[in-house]
Amino acid sequence: MRVINYFLIAVLLTGCTSLFGQDSLNYTPEVIRETARRAELGDAEAQAVLGSIYHLGLGVPQDYQEAMKWWRRAAVQGNPSAQALIGGMYNEGKGVPKDYQKAVKWFKLAAEQSFADAQFNLGVMYNKGEGVPQDYQKSAKWLRRAAEQGYAKAQINLGYMYKIGHGVPQDDQLATYWARRAAEQGHTKAQAVLGGMYALGQGAPKDYVLAYKWLNLAAAQGVARKNRDDLAEKMNTSQIQEAEKLAREFKPKKENPKKENP
Repeated sequence: MRVINYFLIAVLLTGCTSLFGQDSLNYTPEVIRETARRAELGDAEAQAVLGSIYHLGLGVPQDYQEAMKWWRRAAVQGNPSAQALIGGMYNEGKGVPKDYQKAVKWFKLAAEQSFADAQFNLGVMYNKGEGVPQDYQKSAKWLRRAAEQGYAKAQINLGYMYKIGHGVPQDDQLATYWARRAAEQGHTKAQAVLGGMYALGQGAPKDYVLAYKWLNLAAAQGVARKNRDDLAEKMNTSQIQEAEKLAREFKPKKENPKKENP
């Protein structure tokens, strides 16, 4: 199940500093009043921010319906963040009755503006057949568009589709490629998957050291510990030490979002 993207809301709220200065992150009554004033004047970015303030209850009573009101005003002006957040609200039934078809409508509006979060969510809905007929090819299309922009959740999901051959030809090398891109950004599930693929030699040459590195990183987040420990039984001490060193040296590198070609 997808959830309201709180990272997206955080980005919107952080963007408030560009509107109102660094002190705006405190969401003082003055900042909220100024946000509301600009929102009333039709500023789409302020409307989107004000909706997020109400969604989280920052300095105001939490109110999903009020959040939706302001996101709608921003969305009809073409603000893709607000469109994607409205889609998430319909998907979860927060502030509005749950309605997958309306969720798809709003995700698609944002996705067609190259908004990666909405592209990912639209891809998942096509994959599950929620609000649209199930269509793995369309799912892969939207996941790919988000993945190519550096969206880690789309990358690991697209990799899985290559692994099982849903909507795309089965291809272990491409499955490993997309898992690696997500893993290098710090995506825990992708790290576990990539470790498993190195351990089995699927889509990449078998390499226990690299397998243990990625499984160890995932295990640090509570995932794939048994897989890591089982793999350790096949390795010697020097291999484990090398893998642990690689894991310690690992630093996630978020991909810079890439603009889609028009």
